[in-house]
Amino acid sequence: MKIWGRNNSTNVRKVLWCAEELGLKYEHIPAGGAFGVVNSQQFRALNPNGLVPSLKDGDLVLWESNAIVRYLARQYGTTPFAPSDPRIWAVADKWMDWASLSFAVPFRDLFWNLVRSTPEQRDDVAVERGLAQCATLMRIADDTLSESEWLSGAEFGFGDIPLGCIAYAWFSMSIERPEHPALEAWYGRLSERPAYRKAVMTGLT
Repeated sequence: MKIWGRNNSTNVRKVLWCAEELGLKYEHIPAGGAFGVVNSQQFRALNPNGLVPSLKDGDLVLWESNAIVRYLARQYGTTPFAPSDPRIWAVADKWMDWASLSFAVPFRDLFWNLVRSTPEQRDDVAVERGLAQCATLMRIADDTLSESEWLSGAEFGFGDIPLGCIAYAWFSMSIERPEHPALEAWYGRLSERPAYRKAVMTGLT
């Protein structure tokens, strides 16, 4: 198994974290950003989008981070990480897409301006907008986590992965965050997982 991507990418972290949780053996090939690779003919043959992450498992080639995580969960996971009950799977699936789609724009506004832009380049209006929208979304997760320890249900599962990757940046950035006690407790539980510390809690750049 090979996984292409730079480990400071939220989407790449999803895949690396999932692979670590499942105890999979894989080769991680840095790609994208300063690592290049993605515009090479060889990489474009695997992923014509020229984006990361990309995965090759035997003769199967996949791109799109959520699709890769779902594949790994189905192919190599067991209950409770990959529930056999379609209803429980759907709950985890819901949170996976919610985190990836609802957070896309506001998280980008916040992260790119605070982490990847110089003070001179920073768009303060976008920062305020992104902070307010992310805080509202985090409240939705906080409400659920006040009733369940995990977004995936009673046990940790693949549905916790996308928001877990975003949460690392959310709690690491120098911002004023509203209190979300259940979310904070969930993040604390994630931070105790060796796979999370290895794959997600890397340099925020």
